[in-house]
Amino acid sequence: MPPEPPGLTADADADARALASTLRLRILRLCLDEPRTNREIAAALDRNPATVLHHVRTLVDRGFLVALPVRRGTRGSREVPYRATGRTWQLRDQAGMGRTLLNAFFEEVALVDPETVNLTRLGLRLDADGYAELTARLGKLADEFAARPATPGGTAYSLFVAVHEDVTRDAGGRPARDDGVRRAERPRDDDRRAQPHRDDEDDRRAQPHRVDD
Repeated sequence: MPPEPPGLTADADADARALASTLRLRILRLCLDEPRTNREIAAALDRNPATVLHHVRTLVDRGFLVALPVRRGTRGSREVPYRATGRTWQLRDQAGMGRTLLNAFFEEVALVDPETVNLTRLGLRLDADGYAELTARLGKLADEFAARPATPGGTAYSLFVAVHEDVTRDAGGRPARDDGVRRAERPRDDDRRAQPHRDDEDDRRAQPHRVDD
């Protein structure tokens, strides 16, 4: 995994604030293996370039994006490409991003045909040791693939793994909440195109997570 960017002051709260935005997570994923300029990022995500630039600068300030040497753009303009540093994968136990991660997943998966998504849905009943074993083995497998170099000419894939308590089975069959379960199971045909999700600075309550960008 990449080292801490030089000159970056450790600040978990600042890191959490920088990542508490669905748009910023999507920017990081977009710049994971191909540097992109602010204009290219804005076009890919259908956002205003000025708005995107604010988010890009926030990510650069916290070492999640790195600005590469200036290059010449169209009509001789000067453009700065940005690339994700992979630093988020190091933040293994930082809480406060669960809702934002889910929103980013919903927006991204809505862009593809549901029939092309490789899905697994499984119900388990585990004690604390079994749960720890499951999450550790899933994490180890993710670490293994995260450490692999990108395959030249390969297809870009996104992996999202979620393990959660099944409240319907332990609450007499009555769901305690309805937080988009139906949408997670199968996006409707008219929901396949992601809708803009505005700044998620208030979506900070969540659970420990892993991000790879």
